[in-house]
Amino acid sequence: MDLLEKLYQMTALQNIVEQPSILLMIAIAFFLLYLGIKKQYEPLLLVPIAFGMLLANFPGGQMGVEKVDESLTLYQIAHEHGIMNFIYYSLIKTGFLPPVIFLGVGALTDFGPMLRNLRLAFFGAAAQIGIFTVLISAVAMNFTLREAASLGIIGGADGPTAIYTTIKLAPHLLGPIAIAAYSYMALVPVIIPLVVRFTVTEKELKINMKEQDRLFPSKTPIKNLQTLKILFPIGVGTIVALLVPSSVPLIGLLMFGNLVKEIGASTGRLYKAASETILNSATVFLGLSVGATMTSEAFLNQQTIMIIVGGFIAFAISIAGGIFAVKVYNMFARKKINPLIGATGLSAVPMASRVANEIALKHDPTNHLLQYAMASNISGVIGSAVAAGVLISFLG
Repeated sequence: MDLLEKLYQMTALQNIVEQPSILLMIAIAFFLLYLGIKKQYEPLLLVPIAFGMLLANFPGGQMGVEKVDESLTLYQIAHEHGIMNFIYYSLIKTGFLPPVIFLGVGALTDFGPMLRNLRLAFFGAAAQIGIFTVLISAVAMNFTLREAASLGIIGGADGPTAIYTTIKLAPHLLGPIAIAAYSYMALVPVIIPLVVRFTVTEKELKINMKEQDRLFPSKTPIKNLQTLKILFPIGVGTIVALLVPSSVPLIGLLMFGNLVKEIGASTGRLYKAASETILNSATVFLGLSVGATMTSEAFLNQQTIMIIVGGFIAFAISIAGGIFAVKVYNMFARKKINPLIGATGLSAVPMASRVANEIALKHDPTNHLLQYAMASNISGVIGSAVAAGVLISFLG
């Protein structure tokens, strides 16, 4: 009987019996794995987050992120609290990984579509309205101003930006905010059509962007796009550094990653490292450690539910904000814009653009607006990072 009792205590069964909420967390992790693997919803991020969540909720595994005495050395944290806490406090809590991911994102981004259609870039800024709308609402719901800002930034639809902002302003909310941000990014193919259904008319969905270009050609064509693509990250990085210094860790590395891509063969090794090795490694560690913050104690409470709901509202308002900005523009412009362009003002690149293009093609098989949607979509990445910098400057 002693042997059987020791075998029972060795397993996780006793912990599950004493704390059945663990089973719910494991079920949520399985569901997120299903979305990432079967449904292919942002698998590169959702799968590591879901598996980190799964590991964190296995009793006795010491894989859940917990609050530790930050005066401890990294060796002591690893020895006393496990390897996942070591990763979290060395790479996440320091704010190291989100900017590194922006470095890789910059290396994978082509600003060409935005530079060819600069007027469409303004709708990426309009789509950030969800951030500030939910911020005000969250304060009214008894969140602190710093917590409300972290909640509102979900509306930017940019996981690394949401994580970076939360680390700076409300680190105790990192788990639920990260899972909400990445879950809604993964559900872009569901959320955008839902918002479009209630905000855009059939006539507006049939606005053909190429036909508009033919009727109203640009009066200032770009003569040397490649030179402009090299100057753009240098110029934007400089301007942002002067106006919103707190956003430099994100925007600065985003622009540097893009610069080494656009320079060409002479910086090819840097581009390859940023877009492959560095980005992939950072994504693995970010996903696993963020998922590991989602223990039953941290996740199953009223505040988390409010964050999940508030994140969805921020996301939906951001999409609607971009759409209505296009509608207002169309009231005064001869050259009309399809409101789907405004719906892609999110940072979920390139999924939001692909979804908008698919919706447009359903209503007009000749209306290929992917390159136009990318202009707004890419500007949304910059817009959300700048918005994060503004919030950190005022509240940090």
